[in-house]
Amino acid sequence: MNMVTLYGYPPCSTCKKAEKWLKENGIDYTYIHIVEATPSKDELAELWKQSGLPLKKFFNTSGQVYRNEGIKDKLPNLSEDEQLELLASNGMLLKRPLVTDGQKSTVGFSEKSFTDVWGEVL
Repeated sequence: MNMVTLYGYPPCSTCKKAEKWLKENGIDYTYIHIVEATPSKDELAELWKQSGLPLKKFFNTSGQVYRNEGIKDKLPNLSEDEQLELLASNGMLLKRPLVTDGQKSTVGFSEKSFTDVWGEVL
């Protein structure tokens, strides 16, 4: 199994739930502070491909930066390349946690999605 990396934000309660799930299921992971070490545009493009999700799912739509900068209204007019550029420019725009093992990725946390994706590595 590849090493699991969790991009999180320490005060984020959803990140804490994801960490708890990984620990309870015996999955070792590396924690990366998503604001201090925001993934690059290329890394995000790779995570997006691995996730199989629409790119808009990577945006933290409940975050202050997203709301204050009116990104919801800008998104429909941005190319995928521009969206990745925007996400890489500010870790607070990224939905958390982002979890990857280099082959697959999940965005956010739900027990079901973690069990479906990460449960198979047990």
